[in-house]
Amino acid sequence: MTELILVGTDGSETATLAVAEAADLAANLGAKLLILTAFANGADTKLGEQAHNVPAPKSWRSARRTEAEEVLAEAVDSLGRTDLSVETVAQEGDAAEAIIRVAEKRNADIVVVGNKGMTGIKRFLLGSVPSRVAHHAPCSVFIVRTT
Repeated sequence: MTELILVGTDGSETATLAVAEAADLAANLGAKLLILTAFANGADTKLGEQAHNVPAPKSWRSARRTEAEEVLAEAVDSLGRTDLSVETVAQEGDAAEAIIRVAEKRNADIVVVGNKGMTGIKRFLLGSVPSRVAHHAPCSVFIVRTT
């Protein structure tokens, strides 16, 4: 039985498509939908680099969390549904790692991600979020073709 479907979003148009697919899947399976977004922790910013990866000031982190919560609110609003149990979570850190960590912690049955990720050299060096999630998630992964 599928009880929890986790979907990651960054607020982009393609991520919104993945959230909609995850919502449809959750409705069809009678599962709860957990929408997650990740926000930078400062280590990957110019501020963090200049300070030798010292965490960003609390005000900066608070602003990033507020932005993440706005992304989540927009994701829920975009669904326009009342037939689902929906929860949201903002996680500090790398998107793929956050999705994997929450999937493990919450015992997600399915993780949904869009197929669009990084391109070019950044993808070559770091790997795409969908690829990393697919290889390391503790459960089945549904990759939605969004492009």
